[in-house]
Amino acid sequence: MEAQITLGQALLLGLIQGLTEFLPISSSGHLVLGQAALGLKEPVLLFDILLHMGTLAAVLVVFGKDVWRITRAWLVSLAGRAEGADRASARAGWLLILGTVPAALVGALFKDAIEAAFAAPRLTAYNLLVTGCLLYFSGGRVKGTRLEAQMTWLDALWIGTLQAVAILPGISRSGSTIAAGLWTGLDREQAARFSFLLSIPAILGAFVLKAKDLKAVPDGTWGSMAVGTLTAAVVGVISLVWLLRVVRRGNIRAFAYYCWAAGALAIYLT
Repeated sequence: MEAQITLGQALLLGLIQGLTEFLPISSSGHLVLGQAALGLKEPVLLFDILLHMGTLAAVLVVFGKDVWRITRAWLVSLAGRAEGADRASARAGWLLILGTVPAALVGALFKDAIEAAFAAPRLTAYNLLVTGCLLYFSGGRVKGTRLEAQMTWLDALWIGTLQAVAILPGISRSGSTIAAGLWTGLDREQAARFSFLLSIPAILGAFVLKAKDLKAVPDGTWGSMAVGTLTAAVVGVISLVWLLRVVRRGNIRAFAYYCWAAGALAIYLT
């Protein structure tokens, strides 16, 4: 059964999720550490996923035109009528599907181990140090030139593999996937766009897997969870727009220092 969440706890965790989901500092890691600091003894996995649904709404707000363009073209391609720009957009859809496969396989094969990791704040702290290293060596100050039409299957698979690693709390999903894109020479904005579009099927898949646990939510908790989810969505839009500006300037590497400091502090406190 999911733990009881108060309105104050839900509001604070929603704020943490909205701020950290898109910033490359690991929202899952901050949620694990935040829940531990709030005295929640068990990992509140369903609420974590609802918070991610909130920030998924933020992705749809910011990248709605891209989502519609790619989805429409992909559906047209299934009927064999995609041409020109539609064909290029449909190809992007297939790349997103391919990029989702590694995380889907890891999530299905190592479900129990992953859930156990969410109950280990000290492991999360060490993973924040790893995220710092990924960001530091991301090549964020080197401006790539490759755009969506120039992405390959190997690019999508490589970025998707880093997303699979980021299932572990403390490993930033956005940080690892953007870094992976930059390593392949993608344009900064394209690396960020692909990263956030790639989050859509991953979050939806996680929600579907946990939907069976909706009946385990304690009475009186839904209101708090709704407030937390809405908070994550609103704050998420703001943080996503700001991060895109940071990525364009090539300053993503600066977040490495925060991750190292936060990881070291968490190791000390735990």
